[in-house]
Amino acid sequence: MFSHNKRLQYTLRVNETNPGLANLMLEQFGGPQGELAAACRYFTQAIAEDDPGRKDMLFDIATEELSHLEVIGTMVAMLNKGAKGRLAEGVDSEAETYRSITGAGNDSHLTQVLYGGGPALVNSAGVPWTAAYIDSIGEPTADLRSNIAAEARAKIVYERLINLTDDPGVKEALGFLMTREIAHQKSFEKALYAITPNFPPGKLPGMPEFTKVYFDMSKGGEVRGPWNQGPQWEFVADPEDQMAVDGGDGEPAIQLTPEEETAVDAMAARTASDPASDPQTGAELGMSEEAVLDELNDQLTKKP
Repeated sequence: MFSHNKRLQYTLRVNETNPGLANLMLEQFGGPQGELAAACRYFTQAIAEDDPGRKDMLFDIATEELSHLEVIGTMVAMLNKGAKGRLAEGVDSEAETYRSITGAGNDSHLTQVLYGGGPALVNSAGVPWTAAYIDSIGEPTADLRSNIAAEARAKIVYERLINLTDDPGVKEALGFLMTREIAHQKSFEKALYAITPNFPPGKLPGMPEFTKVYFDMSKGGEVRGPWNQGPQWEFVADPEDQMAVDGGDGEPAIQLTPEEETAVDAMAARTASDPASDPQTGAELGMSEEAVLDELNDQLTKKP
């Protein structure tokens, strides 16, 4: 059960309206790294979680993300306040209204026209929010790592938004939201390390002969570091050693029933290509007669 308190988690002060900035803020309202996606991700994980500690943590953070959604949504509405009033009351000329709502980088003016200046569940490009942003898989050792990465991405977006405004009140609120991403990262990382063992994710171990192998498959500009060298790694650079590493011949094989094999052989015979043929193509028919003769001469000169 939820109980809503109408006071924001962080006091929001906006110095001036700015529809273009409001549009950019929608990235954290209805975007893939935004607060709604985070709230839904952690809320659904909490419902499925059996560990009481992680369940409590996930519910707490999910609910806080909803409060952050409220802060961002309120910020969008406040930044749009002036344009919303002018648009609703038609106080400006048509051209002036259009300039005001599409200026300052507000490419997604549909958020102004269709949603009346309120916060829409879209990203800054006007793409609707989707549950496809939720990437939980129901395994704590995997989901917690994903949550850590999600909080890191959200922090980076907040940093970039801070760099796009000189409004001190907006910068301060964004700084708070960015800082809470750091706190959530720490909680998720602590919860991950409280599971022992937690790597590799899941239950099954890897095949021991391959878990410490690094295949150097991209040639040119090789760099060695802790990710591919040291006592925990076997560095394999020779392409010949990168094929059929299981000891087989590297060729795919399948067991077919006699009926399947007969059908497959019949299909192969029916669709076989004649490597000795040289059929005339539609492209050749569209060439000029001179070009066709030149092409034929070229082919004749190549034959022994």
